[in-house]
Amino acid sequence: MTKDTYVIITIPERQHPGDLGSAEYGSGAVSDIEVAELSQSNVEEIQRDQKKILAPMMPWALIEPVATEEANLAAEGSITWGIEAVRASDSPFDGSGIVVAVLDTGIDIAHPAFAGVNIDIENFTSETDDDINGHGTHCAGTLFGKDVEGMRIGVARNIERALIGKVLGKGASTKGLVEAINWAVNEGAHVISMSLGIDFPGYVAEQINHYGLDPEPATSKALEAYRKNVNLFTSFCRSVLSQRVFGDGVIFVAASGNESRRPKYEIASGPPAAATDIVSAGALAKARNGYTVAYFSNTQVDLAGPGVSIISAKARGGLISKSGTSMATPHVAGIAALWAQKQLETDEQINSGLLEANLKASSVKAPLDPGHQAFENVGAGIVQAPLH
Repeated sequence: MTKDTYVIITIPERQHPGDLGSAEYGSGAVSDIEVAELSQSNVEEIQRDQKKILAPMMPWALIEPVATEEANLAAEGSITWGIEAVRASDSPFDGSGIVVAVLDTGIDIAHPAFAGVNIDIENFTSETDDDINGHGTHCAGTLFGKDVEGMRIGVARNIERALIGKVLGKGASTKGLVEAINWAVNEGAHVISMSLGIDFPGYVAEQINHYGLDPEPATSKALEAYRKNVNLFTSFCRSVLSQRVFGDGVIFVAASGNESRRPKYEIASGPPAAATDIVSAGALAKARNGYTVAYFSNTQVDLAGPGVSIISAKARGGLISKSGTSMATPHVAGIAALWAQKQLETDEQINSGLLEANLKASSVKAPLDPGHQAFENVGAGIVQAPLH
């Protein structure tokens, strides 16, 4: 009997809201995350247990930056165009008191952009802790980096504590990502930024090369695994939100993906961004009369952020320009951190639903170039920082 590898999550029973003395109440923790070889009959049996959710293990990969014209570092000025576009440079808020998490390829902790930040690192891959790729360092720089070489690169540049989960590299998997989200939530993250996606072609290739399936059934099996992973992250994130103590909210932001090639074709957001309760971020580029959707940015997004020719921290020092929905995601996550700070200072608590509502309600479409007809691909619009 054929067996496949599944990740199984056991959801804890929610404690009574009045039981604030319980160590488990509000932690957001799952009881167990395990991996098992299961037959179809095993899968059907587990699915009948309402406390468990499961999905086939799939490989994960960073959403690779795409080729665009690199920004001229010397000519950019003192503030990156992305910081100005989301109006972070006009906001009195800077992320103070907010804990952010970046789940990516790691971070160059010695980079000057992160000086003075209390950074906790957990590695969920089989690689070294170092950011070998540089992708995570770039994303972290946009979210909370200090000024580098006289240039402002970070949206929320007074973040005092950041959680860096290395989830991309050798051994990256569904289990590792779930464990990283769970770790970040338990460590008190208010904003979780993820610029990653499922390696769908890699999973199809595995079914063909390792299990001997023909391309058509291999693709069909991959599609089913893909669907189940979307459902898993929907159920998991919903459970996390329900377990948090009232007033200690968290928001999840993920890149929509770079598979579209406008004007030839458009591709919908993939997981985890495709899951309910995860904000899907699309990428914008500068155009002649405003901003337009980047040619590679996937559709079915919730919000949009600057994602083309974005200057940020370069692993092992300096600055570098990159493009992708990966670059848009930390802009959205950074603005979420500013709105979370405003909530915390105004209401002395953070409400997840209200935080997402504020993000969407304050987003705008007016800066979009009307000649590009991009309105249907930006969700609520380009995120904007709170101004008062």
